[in-house]
Amino acid sequence: MPNTQQLKDLTTQVRRDILRMVHKVNSGHPGGSLGCAEFFVTLYNNILKTNNQFSMDGKNEDLFFISNGHISPVYYSVLARTGFFPIDELNTFRLINSRLQGHPTTHEGLPGVRIASGSLGQGMSVAIGAALSKKLNNDNHLVYSLHGDGELQEGQNWEAIMFAAGNNVDNLIATVDLNGQQIDGSTKDVLPMGSLRAKFEAFGWVVVDIENGNDIEAIQEGMAKAKALTGNNKPVCVLLHTVMGNGVDFMMHTHAWHGKAPNDEQLEIGLAQNPETLGDY
Repeated sequence: MPNTQQLKDLTTQVRRDILRMVHKVNSGHPGGSLGCAEFFVTLYNNILKTNNQFSMDGKNEDLFFISNGHISPVYYSVLARTGFFPIDELNTFRLINSRLQGHPTTHEGLPGVRIASGSLGQGMSVAIGAALSKKLNNDNHLVYSLHGDGELQEGQNWEAIMFAAGNNVDNLIATVDLNGQQIDGSTKDVLPMGSLRAKFEAFGWVVVDIENGNDIEAIQEGMAKAKALTGNNKPVCVLLHTVMGNGVDFMMHTHAWHGKAPNDEQLEIGLAQNPETLGDY
């Protein structure tokens, strides 16, 4: 298992991947991807218990579902750099006939991807279904999912959240990327959601806050706490407090880079702030 410094080095390289992928095609979503880099690196290298050989059925291993599929750059980078597919395939991001489309798809058979995502609000339902399937199959592994905070403005989430608690889906850890930003502005300005902790608890979930969701050690500690709370008849929600655009100073704390690619000059500035650690593709 990689140590903290190795995870930090990988996170820096993942940021470089994100910037280069989005810049190359002048399209994509760097802000949320950068904000979740530490989470994905930690999840795939320190938390998920997966099999060496990817299979769609996911039996006898932990499962992860990304609901906010527009942050595919960070997802693809971490999948590639943890061995799911060749790193140089990142060069094909968003190109015609690529397996690495702007939102993850399944029809091309990309290892690591079990559902198409990006139509916001649907991932919670899928994760709950997978968790129930594991219970039916007497599989004690866990299901993890990731959702955007703005995404929770979609009503389907709350039907699913209510269902999960009502059916004791206690092998599910749903993480919310709580960065306070969405494509049209701050979540407070677009549609205030109040306290997500209070909402999830009112719906019968147990909630864990990771106050610094861009700190690898805090993520490790918080996710370990969440895992310890599973199996107690309640689903678990992790509120991951992150900074959109983290690691690239001019992209941080703003919705402006939710779905905008850096130009040549901006790319060089961002790469200079994240020196190469493991080799570009």
